[in-house]
Amino acid sequence: MNLFSLLGAIEVGFLFGIAALGVYLSFRVLNFPDITVDGSFTLGGAVAATLIVAGVDPVTATVAAALAGAAAGVVTAALAVYLRILHLFAGILTMIALYSINLRIMGAPNLSLLGRITLFSFTDHLPWPSYQVMPVLFLILAVLFKLLVDRLLVSNLGLALRATGANPRMVAAQGGDTRYLTLFGMAVSNGLVGLAGALWTQDQGNADVTMGVGLVVVGLAAVILGEGLTGGRGIARGTLGCLLGSLVYRLVVAMALDSDVLGLKSQDLNLVTAVLVVVAMVVAERRGRLTLFRSGAR
Repeated sequence: MNLFSLLGAIEVGFLFGIAALGVYLSFRVLNFPDITVDGSFTLGGAVAATLIVAGVDPVTATVAAALAGAAAGVVTAALAVYLRILHLFAGILTMIALYSINLRIMGAPNLSLLGRITLFSFTDHLPWPSYQVMPVLFLILAVLFKLLVDRLLVSNLGLALRATGANPRMVAAQGGDTRYLTLFGMAVSNGLVGLAGALWTQDQGNADVTMGVGLVVVGLAAVILGEGLTGGRGIARGTLGCLLGSLVYRLVVAMALDSDVLGLKSQDLNLVTAVLVVVAMVVAERRGRLTLFRSGAR
């Protein structure tokens, strides 16, 4: 793997680490298996691209994209908590609906940002090439959002969110409204995913209606790999694991696809992803059993 490919994998790893933080909030904190992220990632990119093409400044467009992703999360949560639809099915319904909504927003299957000013246009005027600047920039952004999520989850509101995912009956018995907490948590989760979609669109220079396909698997792979790397205990370790897991996942994928020995090509990306997720889940399960065995032996 050459330097360009390595830095590209690091850049994408940290960018998708922001989306992995959103997946972590829904799957691990709220215990809500959310498939909406496949659609809300694309929604964020579609909103950002459409607004930028319309002449809106990129900062406003990015904020609007995050809010659109949050709205998608609220819809999924509302289907689950108010209409009593199975969590997984609620996410699937929202994801399917978002496909049509994203097409409506963009007016076409894809939208180019060629020649438009984006959040990252300033890198063209720096003395260093953009492929060296972007990994550092996304590292800073990923760490920033990791710290913000950490701050949220250790606050009183965050404790209520964690309790809602762990034992909603206990929260209700203490006078907490698990419905509003679920709505808020899902809004933050999909807001982060929508933000990642907006950043990805501006980084790549285009939005595509299929760019979010498989994101939930990628996000879960990052979360599971990260838990294996950090131990997964505690909020700080859990969110750090999201970033490290996303980075490791992208590096492994890049090395696998770049290897002439394995004979893999770009069209094998989904196959590599599936294999990595299976390996990560098996390792996590074996590690959990070993931990239980050691604690029992004591």
